[in-house]
Amino acid sequence: MSLLLSKCPCAFTHRMALRDYSIIPALVLLVLGIVGILLLVLPANEMEKPPENMFGIVLDAGSSHTSMYIYKWPADKQNDTGIVTQHSECQVKGELLPVGGGISSYAGIRGGAAESLEDCLNQAVKDVPKPRHHQTPLYLGATAGMRLLKSRSECHRVQTGTEGSGKENAVLPFQIQRGSHPEWTEEGAYGWVTVNYLLENFAKYGFVGRWLNPGRQTIGALDLGGASTQIAFETSEEVEDKDNVMELKLYGQTYRLYTQSFLCYGQDQFLRKLLALLIKTEGVKPQVSHPCYPQQFTTSVKLGPDVFDSPCTQSYKPANFDPQRSVRVVGTGDYRSCLDNVQKLFSFENCSYSKCSFNGVFQPNVRGSFMAFSAFFFTHSYINSLSNISITSPSRLKEPIQLICNMTISEMTAKFKQKEKYMKNVCAVSNFVQVLLLQGYGFDNHSLPSISFEKKYGPSRETRANEGSAPRALGWHSFPLHHPPPHCTGIPSDDLQKQKD
Repeated sequence: MSLLLSKCPCAFTHRMALRDYSIIPALVLLVLGIVGILLLVLPANEMEKPPENMFGIVLDAGSSHTSMYIYKWPADKQNDTGIVTQHSECQVKGELLPVGGGISSYAGIRGGAAESLEDCLNQAVKDVPKPRHHQTPLYLGATAGMRLLKSRSECHRVQTGTEGSGKENAVLPFQIQRGSHPEWTEEGAYGWVTVNYLLENFAKYGFVGRWLNPGRQTIGALDLGGASTQIAFETSEEVEDKDNVMELKLYGQTYRLYTQSFLCYGQDQFLRKLLALLIKTEGVKPQVSHPCYPQQFTTSVKLGPDVFDSPCTQSYKPANFDPQRSVRVVGTGDYRSCLDNVQKLFSFENCSYSKCSFNGVFQPNVRGSFMAFSAFFFTHSYINSLSNISITSPSRLKEPIQLICNMTISEMTAKFKQKEKYMKNVCAVSNFVQVLLLQGYGFDNHSLPSISFEKKYGPSRETRANEGSAPRALGWHSFPLHHPPPHCTGIPSDDLQKQKD
């Protein structure tokens, strides 16, 4: 009996412990229930909501094509600069033109610019949420192609036609932005901003769920379009021409840039100037030899529309000629003669500063890494594919170009599996890039290997999670200035004076 009584307190204690443990789940459920009730009854505006997105539209009006890009960013900004991502895009078709071209090509076609943009702008109306329509800016990013229109009236006709686009939307619901005092040096800065933004050199999304400054070095940007070429990079040197320096504040950091845009030194206008130079040198006659065209290649051009109907070729125009006259151009495939003629399109004399790139334009020494895109990428791709030589030094750039210029047109098309119209200019443009990079910008054995030629770019070469292929367009939305991209101003006289006569 005593044994039984002595065991009773232990059994009682054990039962009490079990009952305490059984209460814990009930308490947890009670707490969770109270939290749930509070979440239901609290006013919605007392709970922190994720920021809503704002939207912006850029019509990237290049000289050879036009693209529309729609961007979005959180309504709250990171250090007064928006974290921008691409929402959608649309490539504008050039169906009304006999050959491809940007919207500047519609200067002489009534209503052509508006009609060409109709499909893309109607897509924008659908892609941007309707409540955001009237808060969404629409920029016409008028680049060098618009500058080359012969008059301001032509440019304004194209611009006005653009703003009236969209049959389904006679009045666009977006905020049409118009520029009043463009700075053409900004064109290079747009590409620089885009490249470094996509490489996460300004801001990187950290594991803590916040955008952080990664403390990385920025890289320079090299852009080669159809009508102009741009260079932009950070520099600590004194910039002797203040028109070439820009200070940008991005994501809480200040960057000091050298930037320059060379009008008439885009790929298309360079090829026009080269042909104009050859015709001027030989005189207007039925047949002209072209040392940069491959052997066995011939073509016919009209003196007006194909050669001299451009502000970039005015200094080469013969005194009296028939614009509709056709001239037969015969390729001779001569590397040395091609290079000599390409160099004549640059002026490396008459520098009024301590140092210049070309045409009397000041430039500090290039520094750091660079990314080259647009026509730079395609030219580099052709050189690598046709020669199987990697470009690691100035001499390694010269060697494959010599091989290419000595090829016949049939050898080139067979090796690259491309049509003649794409192959005919490879020798000329390769020599142009060689002169521009080495003699113009001053890249040498040390700095040339720092150039990365890219078609697309992003934070990861493997995943390219935030890749981009529109150098200027994203830059326009990341750019911390309070005025939109450039529009119609005609051709600055100093731009034409800087060309080689």
